[in-house]
Amino acid sequence: MDETRKETQTGSKIDRKLAKHQEQKKWNKPQTSEHKQPVIMRSIIRIHNTDLDGNKAIYMALKKIKGISFMFSNAICNHLKISKSKKSGELTPEEIKRIEKLVEDPKELPDWMLNRRKDIETGENIHITTAKLRLTLESDLKKLKKIKSYRGMRHAWNLPVRGQRTKAHFRRGKKVGVVKKKIVQAKKKSDKPAGK
Repeated sequence: MDETRKETQTGSKIDRKLAKHQEQKKWNKPQTSEHKQPVIMRSIIRIHNTDLDGNKAIYMALKKIKGISFMFSNAICNHLKISKSKKSGELTPEEIKRIEKLVEDPKELPDWMLNRRKDIETGENIHITTAKLRLTLESDLKKLKKIKSYRGMRHAWNLPVRGQRTKAHFRRGKKVGVVKKKIVQAKKKSDKPAGK
């Protein structure tokens, strides 16, 4: 009697486990629809001459492009209605083109978000990215040095430009404290009598 009871208990346990396993299989099956194309995941995507990590969220990945901050990246995602948590490797070619177009010409975004407002040469509000950003910065510094403005001269002398104090930091050349200590130690050695 005990043996039959054990058999029915074990049999029912196995049946339950099998039923549970089959149920899980049913739920874990990928649901493929005819109109949805399979998503191709790429490990690296190229936007604006910059390689972006395909495993990162698009909001984080866009910040790798020089000239795009977290606010500008957020504005791109919101304006183009792309989910910020979407992996950058899952972007379609059309979405990549739309992002590149907006980064190149962000006239739909507010002016205060752009990094070069009232440009010296054109007078327009523009947003500069990648290598062009570095070149414009260098040309601005050259211009400041050429006209010998205060900021230009501070840049030329490699000193702080924005009013920081220079007593403790930004020291150049010999470090006074270190040299003084060495001189004092050398004097002490020379002052000692030779016999001791």
